[in-house]
Amino acid sequence: MIPNIIDIEASGFGGTSYPIEIGIVLSSGEKYCSLIQPVSYWQHWSIEAEETHHISRDLLHKRGKPAIQVAAEINQFLQGKTVYSDGWVVDKPWLIELFSAARMGYSFTISALEFILNEHQMEIWHETKSHIIDELSLTRHRASTDAFIIQETYRRTLQAA
Repeated sequence: MIPNIIDIEASGFGGTSYPIEIGIVLSSGEKYCSLIQPVSYWQHWSIEAEETHHISRDLLHKRGKPAIQVAAEINQFLQGKTVYSDGWVVDKPWLIELFSAARMGYSFTISALEFILNEHQMEIWHETKSHIIDELSLTRHRASTDAFIIQETYRRTLQAA
């Protein structure tokens, strides 16, 4: 079984950062991606993070969707499903922040990808992931691209196991 994958880009790397983009790839291949307009009390901004994902505050205000809309869309897209994150320790708090700002609960489960990886997959993960990035020329560090790379890495490491 190929897992549903989520990846989140944020305004920074610390505890006061907030989600700015969410990318999801379902096991069926369906995709969801959205920029998120910052809510008024989300103030933290890291230039280093912006340089990593190339998402500016201006872009978020111009093309992002309100938190309540993104949360509702994610709930509909993931209704009753489990979604996996390779950065669960940061992605889960960012999801909590998004859904808290939207004053909404979520209709899905998020879990750490490590829970479904076998030992051999873990051993070859980084090398396989690097090969995929090079092979497909996927250098853009954005949520939807990262979610696809993670899912494809899972697929290939599972086949190799």
